[in-house]
Amino acid sequence: MTDPNWSFAVRRFGYGGKPAETHASSPKSWLIAQIDNYDPLPNTLRGLPGSSEIAQQFGEFRQLGNEDQELKRTARRALRSHVRDAIGARISIAIDTQDQFAERLVHFWANHFAVSTEKRGAGPLAGSFELEAIRPNIFGKFSNMLSVVETHPAMLLYLDQAQSIGPNSRRGLRVAERGRRRAGLNENLAREILELHTLGVRSGYTQQDVTEFAKALTGHTVPAARRNRANRNGDLAYAFVEALHEPGAKTVLGKKYSASGAQEAAQILDDLAVHPATAKHIATKLARHFTSDEPPSALVTRLENDFLTSGGDLRSLTLTLVNSPEVWIEEKHKFLTPWEWSIASARAIQPDQIDPMQIRRIMINLGQDLWKPGSPAGFDDKATRWAAPESLHRRVEAAQALGRRGASHDARELGPLLYPGIWSEHSATAVARAESPAQAMALLLASPEAMWR
Repeated sequence: MTDPNWSFAVRRFGYGGKPAETHASSPKSWLIAQIDNYDPLPNTLRGLPGSSEIAQQFGEFRQLGNEDQELKRTARRALRSHVRDAIGARISIAIDTQDQFAERLVHFWANHFAVSTEKRGAGPLAGSFELEAIRPNIFGKFSNMLSVVETHPAMLLYLDQAQSIGPNSRRGLRVAERGRRRAGLNENLAREILELHTLGVRSGYTQQDVTEFAKALTGHTVPAARRNRANRNGDLAYAFVEALHEPGAKTVLGKKYSASGAQEAAQILDDLAVHPATAKHIATKLARHFTSDEPPSALVTRLENDFLTSGGDLRSLTLTLVNSPEVWIEEKHKFLTPWEWSIASARAIQPDQIDPMQIRRIMINLGQDLWKPGSPAGFDDKATRWAAPESLHRRVEAAQALGRRGASHDARELGPLLYPGIWSEHSATAVARAESPAQAMALLLASPEAMWR
C-alpha cells in the first residue's frame, strides 16, 4: 500500500493497511461500496449460537441445585465458551476483513449500546447481542436498532430490567401482600436509554421521566433469568409478561402515553429515536469517533441535520459522514484505543498464524478487554483516557511482544509501505538503528504513525 490517499482512508475509516493490500477503486468509492454491499453475517459468525440457545442453557444452569456441582461446573464452562468463541470471531474478522469501514461502524454502535460480560447472565449473550441487535441494523433506521437493542436479553439482563416489576402490577401486588422486599421497579435501563443511548446528559429530562419510562418498560423480561419462569415452554430469551407490567398511562418528556402494554415502551422509544437531542448526541459521538476528540462543529451540525431530516436513517447519516470534507483532512488527531491499535498492529505484521486470544490478552493488559467497558457508557475513545504515561509504557511492551511475531518482515521497508507520505525521518532512523528485526518491528508498531490516526 503505497498510495497516501489509500493509506489515509484505511487508517481514518478502518483499522489500517496490510503490506500487500491493493485497491482498484477510489477510497470514497471503496467506502460507499461497503455501505451498498454490506453483509451483516460474515462466515466466521455463522456457526455461533443465538440468544435463544444461550438463554436456554442459562435457564438450565439456574435450575441446577447445590447437589449438582459437577453439572454446574460443566454448564458454567459451556456458558463461558460462548464469550471466548465470540471474542475470537470478532478479532479474526477485524484482522482479516476487507470491509474495515463496516466493521468499524459495527464496533462503534456496539460500544454506544455497551453491555458487559461481567454481568451474570448477560455475559454469554454479548456476542449474540452484537450479532442480532447491532450488525443487521447499522445501515437501517436508528429507531429499529434502538428497539431491538433495548429488548434484547443481553441488555435486559445487563441493566437489571429482567427483574423489574411494576409496583401495582398483578405480580407486584402479590409480592407486596407476601411481605417481600426484593421485588420492585428498577430504573437502570430507563435511565441509561435517556442518558447514554438517546438524548444524552443534560438534555432536559427529569427524574420523573426516568421513573415513568421505567414503569413503561416493566414486563419486558428474560424468562430464563426469573425464578418463576414465565413462558416456560416458549422462548426463554425474551418475553413480555403482562403480569409484571405497571398499569395505567405514563407521561415522558411531557407526552402522555395511554396504557397499551408492550406498546408503551415501543412508542416512547420511537419518539426518543427522532428527538432533536438524540440527533445532536449521535452526531457528536460519530463525528468525534472519525475525526478528533473535539470534532469540527460544521461536521456535527451536518450530521445532526441529516439525522433529523432523514428520521434517523443510518445509511444516509453514514453517507453524509463519508461525503463531508472534514473527515478527509489529513491530520492525526485520534489516539488509537487499545482495540484499534491491537487490530491495526496485527494487520500490519500479518503473521502466518495469529491467535485471536493472544490479541485479546494484549487488549486486557492495555485496559480494554472486549465487552468489559466498566460502565454502560462504553469505552471512551479520547486520548486523555489511553495516552497516559503508564498506558504508553504498556503499549510499548505490547509492541515488543508483537514485534517478535512479525520479525520475518523488514520493518525498514514496511514503514513507508504502511504510512506513505507520513512516515517520518525520525521513525525511519529509529527503525534502521534497531539491533534486531524484532526490535525494528516493535519500534515501528510503537511509532507515532502507528499510534495515531
